[in-house]
Amino acid sequence: MGRARTGTGKTAAFGIPMAHIIDPAQATTQAIVLAPTRELAMQVSGELQRLCEFRGLRVATLYGGQSIQTQIEDLRQGAHIVVGTPGRVLDHLARRTLLLNGVRLAVVDEVDRMLDDGFIDDIERILRRTPSTRQTAFFSATIPGFIQHLVRRHLANPVWVHIPEDEDIELNVEQVYYEVAERDRLEGLEELLERNGRGTQTIIFRRTQIGVDRLVSRLLRRGYRARGIHGGMSQGQRNGVMHDFRSGKLNLLVATNLASRGLDIPSISHVINFDMPENIEEYVHRIGRTGRMGRGGTAITFASEWDCDLLDDLRARIGDDLKRETLDIYRRM
Repeated sequence: MGRARTGTGKTAAFGIPMAHIIDPAQATTQAIVLAPTRELAMQVSGELQRLCEFRGLRVATLYGGQSIQTQIEDLRQGAHIVVGTPGRVLDHLARRTLLLNGVRLAVVDEVDRMLDDGFIDDIERILRRTPSTRQTAFFSATIPGFIQHLVRRHLANPVWVHIPEDEDIELNVEQVYYEVAERDRLEGLEELLERNGRGTQTIIFRRTQIGVDRLVSRLLRRGYRARGIHGGMSQGQRNGVMHDFRSGKLNLLVATNLASRGLDIPSISHVINFDMPENIEEYVHRIGRTGRMGRGGTAITFASEWDCDLLDDLRARIGDDLKRETLDIYRRM
């Protein structure tokens, strides 16, 4: 049972041992990794392919929004490792295009997110299809009480790897907040984007899908290279946006919390909370998109007149590392 903040190498923590224990001569699925979102499944799969390249291991990625026939063909060719979202994994199990009786290692990544999204029953059903002799690994950024039940059911005498809570906030991220009136948010955002430079790779977080779409439209009208990503988009649209963002063709990504977990793009230098996150955990996940792999980063949070309670919680938790600054639009008044 591993508890660690984002960006600390959890994929390598299970991927490197996985590469060693799987037998490439056996053309059966010997490991399965469950992830809560399509984007995270694709990212984990890409990392595992790199880790396992010289062992001759094949990795199949199973998620909704992609042709199931393509995935069936990948499985027929012999996938040693399967990475997938619970719904699509269950679909393949029902079709018997995926068999898990040879699994030696089962990994559930982002367990807290899985349970928040209602995947608990799906996880149980999938794990029951694997041998009881498997090794099981759970990874999570937080360990709320309901995860304890899952641990007791599926892990026997587990080893707990735990980063203390005081280390949850990324220490190599400069954290700043601005008090901004609701009506001034867009003007304040433009000021920061111009100050940071238009080529700076930045994620801007909003709470809702419609909020993402509206902000993207406003930024495009002002000449910024911006795209949005949220759960209301098709998988093809989301893949295209992420490809452009990873390649640097796109430098502004406006996102819901869909992008707050697991997204690993080291070149992201700034995270802007256009909308205040709803709690401390969400704040930690959002700002964890920058300052990765030893690089520095900046996390900026807008606090309006409606955000006083959470702002007080943030200041109490983070202390002097959370600095207050003032936008120029208010200095001119």
